[in-house]
Amino acid sequence: MGRWLENTVTTEVQASAEKVWAVWSDLEAMPKWMRWIESVKTQKDDPDLTDWILAAQGFRFTWKARITQRVEEQQLHWASVGGLPTKGAVRFYPQTQDCTVVKLSVSYELPRVLAPLMDPSILGGIVTKELQANLDRFRDLVEVVD
Repeated sequence: MGRWLENTVTTEVQASAEKVWAVWSDLEAMPKWMRWIESVKTQKDDPDLTDWILAAQGFRFTWKARITQRVEEQQLHWASVGGLPTKGAVRFYPQTQDCTVVKLSVSYELPRVLAPLMDPSILGGIVTKELQANLDRFRDLVEVVD
């Protein structure tokens, strides 16, 4: 068993929580704004179960994730059920009718293949920076969606 790391980032989106939720909840569209995610496929017989592929820095990881909690326009939690051990949550905080703060927290077990190659604090910094850039791309996408 490896070491777990957690990263949390936030952004403010100039859109209603309803609109932000609608864009986020289309999980298969995540590769449009989440650079390291190569694909997300929702299981046809179970919409709460998804197959993920992450490709970054010459590494490739796959896992299945299950949505463990869904509160429309407020929060979505998930946990992996196979492959790369990961869990997380995204929360939506309406500030006004047209402004929503999005907070994304992602926890993952440091893959054994990376453990001898990288200090966890360095990896955490890289992941936090990438997650923030991804969340900012998400914000930009939401703000231009009609």
